[in-house]
Amino acid sequence: MTTQEILIKANAVKTQAALLSEKQKNDALNLMAQSLENSIDAILYANEQDVLAAKGIISEVMIDRLALNKERIIAMANGVRALINLPDPIGKVLSSYTRADGLVINKVSVPMGVVAIIYESRPNVTSDAAALALKSGNVCVLRTGKEAYNSAKAIVTAMKNGLKQAGLSQDLVNLVDDVTRQSSYDLMTAVGFVDLLIPRGGAGLIKACVENAKVNCIQTGTGICHIYVDEFADLNMALKIIENAKCSRPSVCNALESLVVHKSISQEFLPMLYKTLVLNRSSNPVQLRLDSSSWDILGGQLGCVKACEKDFDTEFLDYILAVTVVDDINEAISHISKHSTQHSECIITTSEKNASLFTRSVDSSSVYVNASTRFTDGGEFGLGCEMGISTQKLHARGPMGLSELTCYKYVIQGNGNIR
Repeated sequence: MTTQEILIKANAVKTQAALLSEKQKNDALNLMAQSLENSIDAILYANEQDVLAAKGIISEVMIDRLALNKERIIAMANGVRALINLPDPIGKVLSSYTRADGLVINKVSVPMGVVAIIYESRPNVTSDAAALALKSGNVCVLRTGKEAYNSAKAIVTAMKNGLKQAGLSQDLVNLVDDVTRQSSYDLMTAVGFVDLLIPRGGAGLIKACVENAKVNCIQTGTGICHIYVDEFADLNMALKIIENAKCSRPSVCNALESLVVHKSISQEFLPMLYKTLVLNRSSNPVQLRLDSSSWDILGGQLGCVKACEKDFDTEFLDYILAVTVVDDINEAISHISKHSTQHSECIITTSEKNASLFTRSVDSSSVYVNASTRFTDGGEFGLGCEMGISTQKLHARGPMGLSELTCYKYVIQGNGNIR
């Protein structure tokens, strides 16, 4: 089926999606989650084909991002179920105004319509996006990268089966078969067929969508995430947070990519950092890319290289960390402002004054005090799951859950009122 044919089918059920009751949506989500679990063997088989084909083409870290196992599929199903307990975002009266003549003006939440999502080698995005779209009264059109197509196909097949069991149209969830660049361009320019486009992937994909999209587009996040270790930091806490933010899953957008260290603690802290991230890690030690000041402290040791300027503007998605030393918190804020993609930043400090200055000055979608950037996630934020992480400032910002997939309209109730 062509991308255009899929878009026509999706638009044909847009009204049906908008009119679904909360019970209908929750019943369908439950059956979709059950179908995912019942299809574990089929999904794992499809994923194995994707992983085998990707070997030697993408990095091992990205292979981990692509790979599924039984536990990850169960987690996907639980992510779908988590939405059942969240309130229906559709039909809420967001505000109401009654005029002196009795005319009542209500601002009411409504679905976006057809939501297209272009994403790369993250199979779990398939189930998250489909479930969020259904609960928010939208129809989704999914376009995954070629590395994850077989996995996405198996997941969509399972979720369509859940929709069928619920007595709903299987066209509420759609997967684009064409994995060439043309299908992405078709979605970007599908005026009249796509109400909202959400690109979720690397810098190249985001750039292509921003430059070429003729439909409404939400820019989601390349994650050059920073942690600033302040002069008043608890250094042991800092090590624990940094290791988690960098190493727990380096291939995701909320992983730490750039570390900023206050000069007054750098002589003590950087050797501790080197021991934690390099010497103590028998597998997957982190490569430290050091600016001139940090090179003076750690330079020449195994796993340390001199940083070039572009390292501070790179989303590594790997066991690589750029490190710089600054004179004070204002220089730290300035460095982050220059290099940030406005995703997630953190300060580690015991100073309330510095924490307050940092959170007020750093202009990113998520700003942390003494916590790992890895928490920037829809599930962790209580949104059930997420459609992506918006790094822009219009309509949606940060992890995008149900409410970010809605718009509003004014519904005006009169009694013969004339102007």
